[in-house]
Amino acid sequence: MKAVAEAPSKVIITGEHFVVHGAWALAAAIPRRVRVVVSRSPSLTVKSDRFDGRSPNLAPVRRIVNEVSKEFSVSSAVSVSISSQVPEGAGLGSSASTMVAVASALSRFHSLDLGVGDVVRLSMVGEQDIHGRPSGIDPTVCAHGGVILFRPGSAPRKVRLGGPRTLIVSFSGINRATRGQIGRVSRTKAKYPALFSTLAQAVSGLSLEAAEKLAAGDLKGLGGDLAVDHAALDSMGVSNDTLDSMVDLMASLGCYGAKLTGAGGGGSVLGVAPKAKEKSIVSGLSARGFETFTARIPTEGVKSWLER
Repeated sequence: MKAVAEAPSKVIITGEHFVVHGAWALAAAIPRRVRVVVSRSPSLTVKSDRFDGRSPNLAPVRRIVNEVSKEFSVSSAVSVSISSQVPEGAGLGSSASTMVAVASALSRFHSLDLGVGDVVRLSMVGEQDIHGRPSGIDPTVCAHGGVILFRPGSAPRKVRLGGPRTLIVSFSGINRATRGQIGRVSRTKAKYPALFSTLAQAVSGLSLEAAEKLAAGDLKGLGGDLAVDHAALDSMGVSNDTLDSMVDLMASLGCYGAKLTGAGGGGSVLGVAPKAKEKSIVSGLSARGFETFTARIPTEGVKSWLER
């Protein structure tokens, strides 16, 4: 018997970095998924289609297995096999998707029947290993799915859409580490506390406004919010010339607005556009060497099942 779990990846629509410091952020699960298979094994083994089995990148997975074993008095002698559709270091939550899928698969394998809250909590054991001080938004949206408003210490708010929406996601090809970018923003906050406080409050309100526009289908208005959010992130030093040029390119190709998504310093750019222009925008970005795709939301959260 083996347990299988699949978790979506994510984009942050507005509010990244500021959410770590208490602001509201808006995020959505997107269809590219991570699949995890857990089966019995003589000892704990972790395999991945992205990393060698001895890679330190897989240490957070082992930590989750050991945490589950300790907390619920179950065996840690399992094989964990990971396959991913999510580019590493692209700002799309590849680690969170993996950790959520691992926690969910372990719950199913050991018949623990854990709720989504416990799946998120256990996934944070691995996320903290990787990112240092994550807000928790990534595993929350990967576990719950759909579109959520998130603020640390508050229950996530589901955003009900009036119909399906499409986001355009383009990967810069530059991998980056979230931990370093979080540290950069924290140093900026320490150096300019008044400026940071003002920006965090403004971005928090912007996220609430963006959620209303997304729900109502006001993509033009949402595009304006994306542009404002990108400017706020740029002022924190987490954008770069490549991301700025991609944002400008997306606008020139017909997007209502665009911004970096995730930690910045590389990773991906997110945009919204009229339906009639989406295909040509994706083609235009792809022709310039950027891996680009459309992501239809809302998208289902983590799911798990048993197979023989």
